[in-house]
Order: sequence, then structure tokens, then C-alpha cells
Amino acid sequence: MKENVQRFGRFLSGMVMPNIAVFIAWGFITALFIPTGWMPNETLAQMVAPMQRFLLPTLIAYTGGKMVYDVRGGVVGAAAAIGILAGTEDPMFIGAMIAGPLGGWLMKKVDGLFAGKIPAGFEMLVNNFSAGILGALLAVFGCLAIEPLCVGIKDVLVICVDFLVKRSLLPLTSLFVEPAKILLLNNAINHGVFTPLGMDQVAEAGKSIFFLIEANPGPGLGLLLAYSFFGKGAARSSAPSAVIIHFLGGIHEIYFPYVLMNPLTVLAVMAGGMSGVFINSIFNSGLVSAASPGSIIAILGMCAKDSYIGVILSVIVAAAVSFVIAAFILKFSNKNTDDNALEEASAAVSSMKSEAKGAKPAGTVSKIVFACDAGMGSSAMGATTLTKKLNAAGMKVTVEHFALDDVPKDTQVIVTHKSLVERAETRCPNALIFPITNFMGGKEYDEIVAQLTK
Repeated sequence: MKENVQRFGRFLSGMVMPNIAVFIAWGFITALFIPTGWMPNETLAQMVAPMQRFLLPTLIAYTGGKMVYDVRGGVVGAAAAIGILAGTEDPMFIGAMIAGPLGGWLMKKVDGLFAGKIPAGFEMLVNNFSAGILGALLAVFGCLAIEPLCVGIKDVLVICVDFLVKRSLLPLTSLFVEPAKILLLNNAINHGVFTPLGMDQVAEAGKSIFFLIEANPGPGLGLLLAYSFFGKGAARSSAPSAVIIHFLGGIHEIYFPYVLMNPLTVLAVMAGGMSGVFINSIFNSGLVSAASPGSIIAILGMCAKDSYIGVILSVIVAAAVSFVIAAFILKFSNKNTDDNALEEASAAVSSMKSEAKGAKPAGTVSKIVFACDAGMGSSAMGATTLTKKLNAAGMKVTVEHFALDDVPKDTQVIVTHKSLVERAETRCPNALIFPITNFMGGKEYDEIVAQLTK
């Protein structure tokens, strides 16, 4: 069940994450040039609405279709989305997330029907007309059928959100958001759920609190600071470095292993998350667009003009609450919080798996990939660290980073979090897979280097 949820969440976030740069561009334009922005400009502010209503949803639909059936799927998915977008004045991100994959899937089926049946010389004609006709039909279907469905879904979500906001219950979302993040569902939650909701709220209010529910670095910061003062062994010594990577780099995955070392500390990040949402609710603060990665730099960059006090206080309060509770748990819990044993166990598993599959000589290993759920923050950091360690050990190879579902089929070695091993084996059944538990590296990375240099 966890595997299926991760796969579905990965698909949702996969439609949004490649387009985050455009979200950020739109966020800067909004923050600067709308009437309540830092540099109001009536001419430049005219870019805001078209980007939100057409550009961003169309890009999401194209990406979703491309994920299913490459460029042809993306093109037909984008055409299907236009029918939905034309039928309403509201930004229809949910509709785009439906239309894109649907267009890609149907294009794949149509091409399958014509496979091997097209006369020589007519391939381009048939391919272009089949995609064009399908795109036109889906645009009409989207306008007449999918758009009303999405409006209904949006209305239900608005009612649910209003229910939570009016009763001051929005902080309770942290009760499931924070544990879900530890299960590596953070990107799915942030980009698959909160980003579409947030964009709809921005269209109405000019900012949204939804961009801060998952992205707030305060809970993780408090936890890591608690480990820095009250942890033991390698956990304590590595926590200060993790603070910098988490708070400034925005890679939240860095603190997940620290929660897993002592599961009671999940109470700390849950309480911290609730506190941060509560502060933002009181101050009516929010961001103008998604902050990705969840760095304090990105958050302040996307902060609405009237929300800086509330946003900064939400981070401070979330960190303080998380720190106090985590410190209490670490100081008085009988559970060993030293991660040496955890790293040694993981290294042993890596060793056994590599021996079972047969480690290849260093001279023949040329395709090494560090994979995570999204292919960005944690995998990029891990790939850089592992590349340096391999080069220092005499292996002149560059470790690439990918989203797990995008790992090239010819990859020889995959390094990924232990909870993603099954997906890695499905993606590349012949690859040598090294599971890790801590993105900071340490003994786990050293063991991988030792195996690969044999």
C-alpha cells in the first residue's frame, strides 16, 4: 500500500516539479507588479492572469502527458487541457492533472492500433492527423465534461478548506503531513495537493497559506537543533551540518533519518508543524507561489508583501516548539539515539546485496545513479558527495541524480533510500542497488565506495 501511494504521489508531483521554475517566475512577477506588490505596474501586471490561467496549467498537462507517452502524449495532453481552461475563468490545475495523463494514455492506445498498419510514405500524415483529431476531440470533451467535474471537485475542496479555516482546525493537517513526509511523501503532498489548492487561493486572495504547510522548515530545524545539543554519537556530530542543508538548502529529507532513529520525535515535528500553521492562520500570512525547495531563502522570496512578520514568526515558533519537545524526548527517552548502529546495519545490508548480485570491477562501472523520489534535493546532494568520495578513491566517475521513475534502464548501480529499493529493482532489475538510510552519508557512503572499488 505504501508503495502504491508513493507511486501515485510521485506521479502527481512529477507533473508539477519540472515546472517549478515557471511557478517561481510567476511568483516573482506577482509579488512585484500587482497593485499590492513591491513595484506596482499596470502594464507588467497584465502577465499575471494569463500565466496563471493558461501557461502553468498547460505546462502541467504537457508534462503529465509526456510522462505517459513522451512528446506525442504531452502535446495531446496539452490540447485536452485547453478545452478545460477555456471553459472557466479560474485556473484549473486539477483539470490539467487529469487531462494531461488522459491525453497521453489515449494517444498511446491510438498509436498502438495503427502500429504496423501504415503504408510506407504515409507515416507522418497518419501520425499528425491521428494526434490532431484526438487532441481536438479531447479538447471538446474537456470543455463539456471534465471542466464541470473539476469545478465540482474544486467547490468541494473549497468547502472543506473553509470548514477547517473557520473553525481554526487547519493546524490539524500537520498531524498527517509530518508523518507522511517521513515516509517520503513530502513532494507528493506539497506539489500534488497543496500547490493546486494554493494556486486557486492565490487567484482569489493574492496569497496562500497552503504553500507553507509542508514547506515550513521550522519543525525540521527544531529537531536537528535538539539532536545537536542532546543527541549522541554520530547523530549529534552530523546534526549541525544537516541544519545548514535543511534550513538554507531546503532539503527536508535530511532530517527524516533523525526521526526514524527515535520515532517518538515525530511528535516534535508534528507539534512544530501545527504551531507554524497556527501562527500563519493568526497573521493571515501566505506565499504568492510554491517555495521549492523548502529553504528559508525560497520562502522569503515567495512571501507576500504583507506576510513577512507572520511567515518569519511561524518558522521561529515551529522550530522552538519542535526543539523543546524533541530535546525532552532525547534527554529522557531510554531509546538509543546514536545512529552508528543504524549505519552499520545498513552497510551490512548493502554488502550482502552487492555480494549476492556480484560487484563489478571498478573499470567496468560507468553508470552510477543516485535516485530519490523527485530527483532533486536529496539525490543531487547525495550524487555530489558520492562523486567526491569515488574520485578520492581512484574511480573517475560522475554520479548522476534522477527521479526514481526516470532512472535510465542501462544504469549499473543505483543508490537510493531503503524505502525505495523495491521501486528501484522494478525500474532496473539488473542494477546493483545500494540502500541508504541517511543522506548525510558517513559509513554508508564509505561502504558503497569500498564495494565499488573492489
